[in-house]
Amino acid sequence: MRSLLMFVFALVSTQIVVFPAFSQTMEDADPLQYADIADLSAQAPIIIHITVKEAIKVDSERAPNAPPGTQRYYIIGATNALIRGQGGVGETIRYVVDLPLDARGRAPKIKKQAFIIFARRPAGGGGGGDNVQLVAKDAQVEWTPSREQRVRSVVRELVDPNAAPAISRIASAFHVPGTVIGEGETQIFMETEDGSPISITVLKRQGQRKFWAVSLGEIVDEAARAPVRNSLLWYRLACFMPRQLPAKALAGDTPANDQQARSDYQMVLNDLGSCPRSRQP
Repeated sequence: MRSLLMFVFALVSTQIVVFPAFSQTMEDADPLQYADIADLSAQAPIIIHITVKEAIKVDSERAPNAPPGTQRYYIIGATNALIRGQGGVGETIRYVVDLPLDARGRAPKIKKQAFIIFARRPAGGGGGGDNVQLVAKDAQVEWTPSREQRVRSVVRELVDPNAAPAISRIASAFHVPGTVIGEGETQIFMETEDGSPISITVLKRQGQRKFWAVSLGEIVDEAARAPVRNSLLWYRLACFMPRQLPAKALAGDTPANDQQARSDYQMVLNDLGSCPRSRQP
């Protein structure tokens, strides 16, 4: 028991986790958006489908940093399937979670229930190989077959060698007018967390409708197209591009060209659409 409590204290010292309200919903009304799953999956080197074997209460005196209105539990779960995780995991998995109390001050009963957890190894590897730490306060979500398939689909995109990288900032943007009035090309270059390039090209040609495309590479791909909604590339752009083109990114050659670059940037944002979430990233 002493070693168990020491693990609990070590685990919660760096991450307080709260059981999500949306985990109680039914499969046919899943509030988890693509961005919600992508946010969690991108953070989690370990994603597991588990069934709770034991939910052991931790005394409030030993959980002083638990959020008000919650009960801290030490969870022992059975591994049903490893969705993501190099090196695999054991048949049993252990972690800490804070569950919200109901109106009568009672915690929900989750023993024998199935969940998907988004986790990492504890800092320093403490607590043994079966222990993990949830990556966010709501990184335990109710399992359903369709939800697992959605998570697996996102993970496949994330681990693809040619996956769209996370965007750090807009590096530069400029507009070049065409030889015919009304024609022109705007290029927007982005810096990414791993240093790989992403660029957006907006083209207007005589007699053609203006269109835009994304290139993942040093050379602008003339065959490139705009991303499909609810894909990883769409998520990287729609969810993380700033709502306005930063002034310092503009080439600044002429006010008219800068304004056209801003206008084309807004067109791209409008075409991408909003990035709906049911949770805070």
